[in-house]
Amino acid sequence: MKTSCRPHWTRTRALKSVVTIFIFSGSLLAEPIPLKRIVELALSHATAGNIASADEQRIDAAQRELSASYIPQITTAAGLGYSYGFPLALEGSAPSLFNISAQSSLLNASLHSAIQAAKADSKMATLNTKDQRDAVIQDVAQSYAELAKWEHRLTLLQESATDANKFEAAVTERVQEGVDSEVDATKARLSTARVRFRVTEAQGAADVLREHLSKLTGLPAASIQTDPESFHTPSLPTEETATDTAASTPGVQAAMEHARAQYLRAQGEHRAFWPTVDFAAQYALLSKFNNYQNYYIPSRPCPSSVGEILCVTNAFQQNNATFGVNIRFSIFNASQKAREQLADADALKAKKQAESVHDKVSEDTLRLRRSVAQLQAARDVAQLEYELADKTLAATQTRIDAGTANLHDLEDTRMQLNERSMALQDVTFDLQRAQLGLMRTTGDLEKWALGSQK
Repeated sequence: MKTSCRPHWTRTRALKSVVTIFIFSGSLLAEPIPLKRIVELALSHATAGNIASADEQRIDAAQRELSASYIPQITTAAGLGYSYGFPLALEGSAPSLFNISAQSSLLNASLHSAIQAAKADSKMATLNTKDQRDAVIQDVAQSYAELAKWEHRLTLLQESATDANKFEAAVTERVQEGVDSEVDATKARLSTARVRFRVTEAQGAADVLREHLSKLTGLPAASIQTDPESFHTPSLPTEETATDTAASTPGVQAAMEHARAQYLRAQGEHRAFWPTVDFAAQYALLSKFNNYQNYYIPSRPCPSSVGEILCVTNAFQQNNATFGVNIRFSIFNASQKAREQLADADALKAKKQAESVHDKVSEDTLRLRRSVAQLQAARDVAQLEYELADKTLAATQTRIDAGTANLHDLEDTRMQLNERSMALQDVTFDLQRAQLGLMRTTGDLEKWALGSQK
């Protein structure tokens, strides 16, 4: 008796298929969002980028604070108080109804070096912000590509789940009819269980990635749906045309600026022994109730019988002003010598760290170039293996129609096609991840993400 290979759906099998379809269709309700829009939202919302921007503003403010030392600082105050005897100073100033003072630096080599170091720090902060932006873009683009992989895999697994349920139902019927054995039934159930496991794995990975992108962009996780067509990886320069771009990457430039800032600080410490010139001015309106008139009496005409020199007396006046420059020379300062040595050590350390960062980026760039070349070759192999498995499935279907193959042969080739398809997805994602890393080391990542994406 010839047994039909057409499966008959039971109520339980139909219920499983409905649940499977419901799981897969949940993510299809969201409208696809292109990569460029995701990147823009992440750059404006990401916490790490905001922290780097705030640090940049802080360092820029510190640089402006040092530069303002050359601008006179004007202070106004009043020093009212009771005087008994000679009017002594109150906190360094004579008691006065009103006083105003101004002071600024005119010549200070150490301060000049400190300002130059602060400018280098400001530039370093800008480069760190750029590097942090690249890190956010790489994270977002990589998560986006991985989510697209799992979404595509879920679509394929939906078809595999339907085929697996049909195959299990058909094998169960063939066992009841005595065509297949219990071993075949167990293998069919195992195949269905494997598909369910992969469904759970893919759904869980997609949910985690959506939640991660939600934290980066501020979008609801359920609304994030990828648009694979918006992810266009650019053609990278070949090994022959590629140049050493390590020195132009934000991370390396930031390390070099930090080394320069430390060198300038060490230079400033050495210049602390140089002469300094400061400007100072003060005006004070003195009171008449602080006994000034008892010690500085007004001048009066000299009697004709007294010599003119003996007749000169001190005169008190309420309006008083003074201005000039203060010149200082540092002769001996043991603590300053120690600070010089400390600054020299910090400068040497920063220089070596910058060289280390440059060397690491150069090595990473070469490694990523080699990895990209290898993954491109691996993707070509995976693509051909997938095409071969697809043609094998078509040939097996033809043999089924001709009666020279059975249901198990068809299921084996279908499972092989699914394996080749997932292998192609995995190697394609690995290639995209390596390309993103390479674009970051070459400094082209932000331009690609915000400029070349459509």
